[in-house]
Amino acid sequence: LDTMGKSRLFRISLILGSLFMILLIIIYWDDVGATHFYLHSTMSGPQSSHRPSESHSVPKLKPDRDKEPSFLSDIDAFINQFLEATSEPSALPRADSSQRASQEASGESKRPEEERYVPPRTWKVHLTPITLERTQAQERRKQLLQQICHNSSLDFPGKNRTFDDIPNKELDHLIVDDRHGIIYCYVPKVACSNWKRIMIVLSESLLNKGVPYQDPLDISPEDVHNSSHHFTFNKFWKRYGKFSKHLMKIKLKKYTKFLFVRDPFVRLISAYRNKFEQANEDFYKDFSVVMLKRYTNHSDPPASVVEAFAAGIRPSFSNFIQYLLDPQTEKEMPFNEHWKQMHRLCHPCQINYDFVGKLETLDEDAEYLLRLLRVDNIVQFPPGYRNRTDSSWEEDWFGSIPPQWRRELYNLYEADFTMFGYSRPEKLLHE
Repeated sequence: LDTMGKSRLFRISLILGSLFMILLIIIYWDDVGATHFYLHSTMSGPQSSHRPSESHSVPKLKPDRDKEPSFLSDIDAFINQFLEATSEPSALPRADSSQRASQEASGESKRPEEERYVPPRTWKVHLTPITLERTQAQERRKQLLQQICHNSSLDFPGKNRTFDDIPNKELDHLIVDDRHGIIYCYVPKVACSNWKRIMIVLSESLLNKGVPYQDPLDISPEDVHNSSHHFTFNKFWKRYGKFSKHLMKIKLKKYTKFLFVRDPFVRLISAYRNKFEQANEDFYKDFSVVMLKRYTNHSDPPASVVEAFAAGIRPSFSNFIQYLLDPQTEKEMPFNEHWKQMHRLCHPCQINYDFVGKLETLDEDAEYLLRLLRVDNIVQFPPGYRNRTDSSWEEDWFGSIPPQWRRELYNLYEADFTMFGYSRPEKLLHE
């Protein structure tokens, strides 16, 4: 009996000890190590390219602090291994590790180290401060978002839900750069290709002959839109499991979050021009065929986009608007990302964005943002292009659209117009 009592006491002590360790890890994770672990741990990769704060950096203290043995660092390493599900913590992002593995398999790893050396970046020194006008414009944009989300009578689906209520599949537009503490929500048809290029350069998630890309324009369109080159929120579940939402919230709190928006009607024109006036096989089969069957006399459209274009068959802009207004459309599937409302892609009522850029002021907003992020020493936004759909085209494009359809379309995108500060197109709606 005495032996059994000791055995039982031992088991109880073991259970209590385990619970105590778990509690200690949770307390550390939430209250002590959040900033250090999620922003500066090995999970985030090297930070050398991120310029320190000009007013608060104390570089001399870091070497001494790094040398000190720390019990918390042991817990940090344990949690890192647990989350990463690897035998030892990696000092580089996973994307780099997987690419190195493929390079080793192809023989690229035999290159001497000097060929893979990336020269250090030089910091930019700005002699002029960011203008008060730009700062105030940003504050107005962010305040408007807060007002519409929390105080406005305007109602729209998803306005009052919490971040926890957002399905994982709807978080696929939030790209994370752990190296510099940046989260970018991309909106198709709002310069997202070039901003994705910027994120690839910053995160070093794609290598060219063993070296991270330094010029965004060197990255091909195929690589830009390859989702495997971007670490998005919806991928957290696969990597971190039940810790995903907690990790997302900490990154949302600590990282700098930005998005770029555009006049909603002009964005629709741009989407139509890009996806239906050009020979795009995927969009033809997935959307054009549906429009042609529903809204035209083509009950049996050509099988391929090449045949259709050769015969002069394609959906008109009017057919496209009909498709958007048709209740049957979203009953069959959600809107495609190229015409889905911007607030449905980026959830501004659940995510407190630090920067709201606009395509209409892209060049100055991009310069301002890169300075705020302190990465303008690393990358520059590619120069503007001339084939951009202009807001002055609205009257021409919507001239063939009945006024009733225009009003219904405005109601469909009213939240985007209002939240992001775009004026109601009165002339279009009352002609």
